[in-house]
Amino acid sequence: MTAKDRPDTIANPWSARIAVAQIPETGLHRDIEADGATRVALAKIAGLRGIESARASFDLTPKRDDSVHVRGRVSARVGQTCVVSLDPIENDIVEDIDLVFVPESRVRELADSINDDDNADREIPDAPEPIVNGVIDLGRLAADALFLGIDPYPRKPDAVFAPPASEVDPEDHPFAALRALRIDSNSSRRKKPPKDRG
Repeated sequence: MTAKDRPDTIANPWSARIAVAQIPETGLHRDIEADGATRVALAKIAGLRGIESARASFDLTPKRDDSVHVRGRVSARVGQTCVVSLDPIENDIVEDIDLVFVPESRVRELADSINDDDNADREIPDAPEPIVNGVIDLGRLAADALFLGIDPYPRKPDAVFAPPASEVDPEDHPFAALRALRIDSNSSRRKKPPKDRG
């Protein structure tokens, strides 16, 4: 999930801001973990029963062109509801992150150069993310990856959908209506009064 995929109206409950200017030339490693209040807020946004744990690990490497390469992994344990049995279940999420951040002024330029790449055999990299006000928010990255990893249709391994049982009505078949009409017609004939011969 990229910055363009997330709704701007949702406040970010998980924040861990890193100033790009403070990243050493040799790179920077950061481990972050969401506290209880943050997990509650994330669960509410994602429509989960709860989030038992959420943590992430990142390596940030600055480049000569003022970009920053961010690699990381997000892992979480979330509480959901089985779509078949409606029982509560726990699911583990593991999502890898591999993004390049550039100054905001260069985002469109680099995105266009990626789209214009004629080498169809090569895997197309993700469009760069913007460095906003000289800062990269690792918490926001972790939250985006967590949301991306949520199974929209969680189900227990042994859950099997069974349609509701219903008794078969012998009168419920395609010709039942015709049979009813025939019975009504015969009844009408029998009840018809005899003609007056006088």
